Amino acid sequence: MADEGLAAHRREPIKSSVGNVAAHRRRKNAATVGKERRESLVRAKRLCRVGISGDTDVSLENDMMIDEEQSILEAQTSSAVEELKSSVAYHITIRGKVAMQKRVNALRELRRLLSRSEFPPVEASLKAGAIPILVQCLSFGSPDEQLLEAAWCLTNIAAGKPEETEALLPALPLLIAHLGENSSLSVAEQCAWALGNVAGEGEKLRNVLLSQGALLPLARMMLPNKGSTVRTAAWALSNLIKGPDPKAATELIRVDGLLDAIVRHLKKADDELTTEVAWVVVYLSALSNVATGMLVKTDVLQLLVERLATSNSLQLLIPVLRSLGNLVAGDSNTTHAVLVPGREITDHVIEVLVKCLKSEHRVLKKEAAWVLSNIAAGSVEHKQLIYSSEAVPLLLRLLSTAPFDVRKEVAYVLGNLCVAPTEGDGKPNLIHEHLVSLVGRGCLPGFIDLVRSADTEAARVGLQFMELVLRGMPHGEGPRLVEREDGIDAMERFQFHENEDLRNMANGLVDTYFGEDYGLDD
Repeated sequence: MADEGLAAHRREPIKSSVGNVAAHRRRKNAATVGKERRESLVRAKRLCRVGISGDTDVSLENDMMIDEEQSILEAQTSSAVEELKSSVAYHITIRGKVAMQKRVNALRELRRLLSRSEFPPVEASLKAGAIPILVQCLSFGSPDEQLLEAAWCLTNIAAGKPEETEALLPALPLLIAHLGENSSLSVAEQCAWALGNVAGEGEKLRNVLLSQGALLPLARMMLPNKGSTVRTAAWALSNLIKGPDPKAATELIRVDGLLDAIVRHLKKADDELTTEVAWVVVYLSALSNVATGMLVKTDVLQLLVERLATSNSLQLLIPVLRSLGNLVAGDSNTTHAVLVPGREITDHVIEVLVKCLKSEHRVLKKEAAWVLSNIAAGSVEHKQLIYSSEAVPLLLRLLSTAPFDVRKEVAYVLGNLCVAPTEGDGKPNLIHEHLVSLVGRGCLPGFIDLVRSADTEAARVGLQFMELVLRGMPHGEGPRLVEREDGIDAMERFQFHENEDLRNMANGLVDTYFGEDYGLDD
């Protein structure tokens, strides 16, 4: 939260409230959710070890390989690539079923080796020249079995290191082309998986895929009610649109039928498919105001809340919470339109967030607090809704007992509950009832602990709450309360701090409330 004007006026009062720009902060953070993906145990890139149709002829139990076994695997991979080259040359000179089967067998052997361990011999395959020959095997008119095996090999190569993923650049146009309606579902899905791995590598390759037209055919794969295909396409799309440029997200939401498909899948799909669809909603709502505006006009919010209430799947609940938080982190008009105090949906939202705060999972607590912080940044009615709920005693306990990242999110909620929305950059208007009650219930030490932390964002929130206490507690008792909890010492650590905003905030508070006249009345 930027404190405009403080750099020019060293001792000016704090101007930004705990709540004024919380929604802006949340939307900015929402665009970088790679960490949340890791926390939800979902990899951005996925190794394909069991085929699209569920068939496999590989032992999946031996992930740990000794060095000797690994060197043998690499040698076998190099030989398999050479055998594939030979089979393709054989096909050129001798056409027929025998030649075709020889080529498919060679592809299958290479695929088997690339699927054998959690760390496949990708480097060995690339050194042997696998990419050009695999691209050749993707040529149009090839039998589905050949296309599937070639795409599977490319999928696992793309799951490798960044430079290994980049090696797929020559294959991308054909992988995208095989997403079309003329391809079999199994081939299209395997190609989507390969492209999802490429998109998961980073912005550079995402931009290549977008420029080559991967978005539209992947989006069309989400439209039917075909679980496995939709799941793979949704996962690939979530990798493809995740920014930071919002253009792809806006383009996706405008694909004819896509919004209806999202609603349909959230309503009827199993948890596994819903998880992938929810990640698409995460990125749409994080990056595109157009998408957010369209999503909130549908049943998506209601469906997300229902999933929160009924599911115990951690992998599902995280993107559902993230989506919900993004949708209520928009402008105040959007929040007011979505969550109207007194409506059943609004009460239900608070109930499911309380459920998540009670969870044993740290990530769920953190995400639930994050969503509540967005709601608490809204109108006075929204603040009162949270304040009068079961959430507050849970938040107060978490502020003193939870891991640091959870405590920081909780602090935003409690701080936002104490200030009314303001215009401009003046001091926030206090909601005295909330402030007095929360301080009386012991929240001040938790905020002072955040001031002492090395995290500048947390320290800022702690300082801002201390300003509310110093200014707003009745009968001038704020300074006494802060002093009793060693708040002066916490603020004085910023006397020569390198962060100018924090230095000005802390020094200003000490000068204003604990200057040379402090304590003379005693």
